Amino acid sequence: MAAAGNAAAGFEHMGLDPRLLRAVAELGWATPTAIQAEAIPLALEGRDLLARARTGSGKTGAYGLPLLQHLLRAKEVAQAQAVRALVLVPSKELGQQVTRSLRELAAFCARALRVADLCAHADLAAQRPVLMEKPDVVVGTPGRVLAHLGARNLSLRHSLELLVLDEADLLLSFGFGEDIKALLCHLPRIYQALLVSATFSPEVEALRELVLHNPVTLCPPEPRLPDASRLRQFGVRCETEEEKFLLLCALLKLRLLRGRALLFVSTLARCYRLKLFLEQFGVPACALNSQLPARSRKGKDPEYSVARGIDFQNVAAVINFDVPPSVESYIHRVGRTARADNPGTALTFALPEEQDALARIEDALAGENGESMLQPYKFSMEEIEGLRYRCRDAMRSVTKQAVKEARLREIKDELLNSEKLKVYFEDNPRDLHVLRHDKPLHPAIVKPHLRNVPEYLVPRPQQPAAELQVRPPPPQAPDRAALLSPPPPRHPTDRAHPAGGAPRPPQTAPTSGEGRGVSAPSPPRLCPIKVARDGMA
Repeated sequence: MAAAGNAAAGFEHMGLDPRLLRAVAELGWATPTAIQAEAIPLALEGRDLLARARTGSGKTGAYGLPLLQHLLRAKEVAQAQAVRALVLVPSKELGQQVTRSLRELAAFCARALRVADLCAHADLAAQRPVLMEKPDVVVGTPGRVLAHLGARNLSLRHSLELLVLDEADLLLSFGFGEDIKALLCHLPRIYQALLVSATFSPEVEALRELVLHNPVTLCPPEPRLPDASRLRQFGVRCETEEEKFLLLCALLKLRLLRGRALLFVSTLARCYRLKLFLEQFGVPACALNSQLPARSRKGKDPEYSVARGIDFQNVAAVINFDVPPSVESYIHRVGRTARADNPGTALTFALPEEQDALARIEDALAGENGESMLQPYKFSMEEIEGLRYRCRDAMRSVTKQAVKEARLREIKDELLNSEKLKVYFEDNPRDLHVLRHDKPLHPAIVKPHLRNVPEYLVPRPQQPAAELQVRPPPPQAPDRAALLSPPPPRHPTDRAHPAGGAPRPPQTAPTSGEGRGVSAPSPPRLCPIKVARDGMA
């Protein structure tokens, strides 16, 4: 298609407003991504679109630029102020991210275009004044938008011109199907619709029939994950459950894994167990509990959420502590790192009984030549055997009762911080007093000696016999990075020599402000654990 061909040359050939092009330049977008190159020209022609693109591929820009261009054209005609565009998202956090992206793209025409975020506040009454000003774009979840339509704070029947459904597969899996059907009754008969999804499921196809009119389906020929130059993926075979914990302990405590990491587990109880385990070693961790409200899940760091599509910033590594249940789950998990042009690393720990599931993922994502994207990662457990007793000590401290009380503690904190219960506690101060002074009976006891790793437990690289000296050399810091260095390629004439230690682990990209030198690794930063179950990745 000629339009798509011109788009691939750059944003300047798409017929976008100069103010939008200036914003694109400020954001550092040199050339369109695959989905942007195909979607923007077609959307500017007024076509309905059904687009599939992986997480982090530039989907927001693919619909955001034509949406803003459409509104700028409408502004040139002397029409009354009205809500002309609606963007539906599956979660509050994603809505806030989309709003921020649209405002960045409209930075140089902010006086002409206004974007309202219905996800930012809890009460309908607090959002009513914003909607009374009739913003050009409204971003919100289907349930929130439908509530405002029912309260007559918002009217779309005579003004809406463009509808966007972002992360359509999640809109359905999060239970918004009925809300979307009810919301369509409040829309005009004619409007342009853009449906964007990371996957095409039967439910998405049904939504297509309901929302879109003669759409163009876009599946750009882009890899489902970044290529090997940006994302390195490793499969780690662990013989026992204990080895998983031991390997994770070694990666973090020996500072072989640097930067921010996301750990995915299979169950909520396992999530808290891993969090308490890491805290035994002084590694700060937060559990992302999908059963708690979004405000509680985000905690002190606003970057974190449990909904797919959220841009977790500066994630250097993703660790699948348990093998994902499906190929799609693996893609969505690993897609949290190597975003934009940043490098990233993905490690997947697999027990013998999980090897079949990992093999299915490996086969599904194999390249055209059948080459696997997962590199084997054989860690020499003998090198870190000295840490095993500490790992066992920490695992014994994290009992089932301690996990249960950790979950209850979060629920208690949610009750104490709840705005809805504030009036109740004012009327019942005794209940508030009891709740505040209720102490756990069997908490996980953190042992201070586990925080630091003694030097005698740090594995040292082996030296050739010729370099050994009779007089001991002056003490020096152990070369921890060499612990996992791969042995140099051997010439056929080389004599056999003892193994030089475990292979070098993937060096994850340091977060902003950290040096990239291996000789001075920075301590691990916040290591959030994300709950990952079937249907939620």
